[in-house]
Amino acid sequence: MASVLVASNRGPLSYALADDGTLSARRGGGGLVSGLSAALAEQPEALWVCAALSEGDREAVRRGVSEPGVRMLALDPGVYDDAYNGIANSVLWFLHHHLWDVPREPVFDAEFRRRWESYRAYNRSFAEALAEQAADGAEVLVQDYHLALVPGQLRELRPDLRIAHFTHTPWASSEYLRMLPDDIREELLWGMLGADELGFHTWDWASTFIGGADIDSAEGIAQGFSPSGDPWRGVHHRREGGRGPKRSTRVRAYPLGVDADELRTLAHRPEVDERLAQLRAEVGDRKTIVRVDRTELSKNVLRGLLAYRELLRERPEWHDRVVHLASAYPSRQDLAVYRAYTASVAELAEEINAEFGTEGWQPVLLSVKDDFTRSLAAYRMADVALINPVRDGMNLVAKEIPVVSEAGCVLVLSTGAGAYRELREDALTVSPYDVSETARALHEALTMPPGERAERTKRLAATATALPPQRWFLDQLEALRG
Repeated sequence: MASVLVASNRGPLSYALADDGTLSARRGGGGLVSGLSAALAEQPEALWVCAALSEGDREAVRRGVSEPGVRMLALDPGVYDDAYNGIANSVLWFLHHHLWDVPREPVFDAEFRRRWESYRAYNRSFAEALAEQAADGAEVLVQDYHLALVPGQLRELRPDLRIAHFTHTPWASSEYLRMLPDDIREELLWGMLGADELGFHTWDWASTFIGGADIDSAEGIAQGFSPSGDPWRGVHHRREGGRGPKRSTRVRAYPLGVDADELRTLAHRPEVDERLAQLRAEVGDRKTIVRVDRTELSKNVLRGLLAYRELLRERPEWHDRVVHLASAYPSRQDLAVYRAYTASVAELAEEINAEFGTEGWQPVLLSVKDDFTRSLAAYRMADVALINPVRDGMNLVAKEIPVVSEAGCVLVLSTGAGAYRELREDALTVSPYDVSETARALHEALTMPPGERAERTKRLAATATALPPQRWFLDQLEALRG
């Protein structure tokens, strides 16, 4: 039985199935997985519960193959697709990021209800697995909007457990939240309020959740300070018209940062050095504007490219003196709207190159594939980092680039990024919708004196590394135990 459990859709490893039938395990990348894995390794009897995503994962479950401290759940593929693509990515993601084209969507019809049943069943599978594996009084830390119903479901199965949930996205405004059918909205909120502790990346998202938790059986808001001096707020609640025991859920902000040592080690591997040399040969002695994103609607890649185009149109002195290094990882290509967006990004980059490019200068070097090595090389040579999401839970790229940039970089950051509150004093901040303002900020960034740029980068890096993933997780675990 496990005393500390983590639950997430994607786990810390995946299995590959070879043609000869052999299975091989590969650890997941990224600072969050590394930080959580390191933190769990220090906990006695820890377990990570996740979904079997690939055919290799499902085959490993069928064969009873597993890694110590990890349990994969092989779910019905139809149920999983409905829950993951049909609800988590097509409804909850759009809800929390305010992405709906309101004249056309959302549409809550019979098909939506069918998919919601799958989302409920998917969450129930996690709740039952956690209930089965948890020791008496264990701590359970549930991750993200994919598993928003788990805390409430698990509370019913195992009232002895201490339960936390962390949301890595923004939280929808009250107006957006009320677009959901009343019963679905209440189920979503009560799923979350089954937790003892709720975490968000910023107080903006935490307070937005509290403001939206105005269901009939919520009985007030409390607030206070932890022994470390960090603020918290509590939602006192009793479900279903006053029936059942009164409970309180504490809501806190944990602004996830990056592990500087790990990131710099990754960025100086031989394969990154090789890619860096290739990029420098392509860029020459020109300045660089770097962005690294998924081709996700909320990341605002198109407006970023439009701002760069306006910079080149309005400031011809930058012709042949700057290159936009853009990495746009394909995201959610199962959904037609994402395939269309990815195509639009590539098309606009081609238009900019056709309008301004010369035989010796390609203004945009766009990579539309998952290439972390190229991204790290671009980090190192960044003069300017462009991060302009319309709405983002945190955006770790805004924290990673200042840590890795070799000559120091100027951060152009939109007010829609969760990282905005932490980094705004040392960034050039813009509205995510104002293309002209962003173009002017890019010019200011490119012309900033080296001394000022270096000082800003130093302060940005210090803020970015204040709460690295392992400490981020342990702080939540300590709050749950307290």
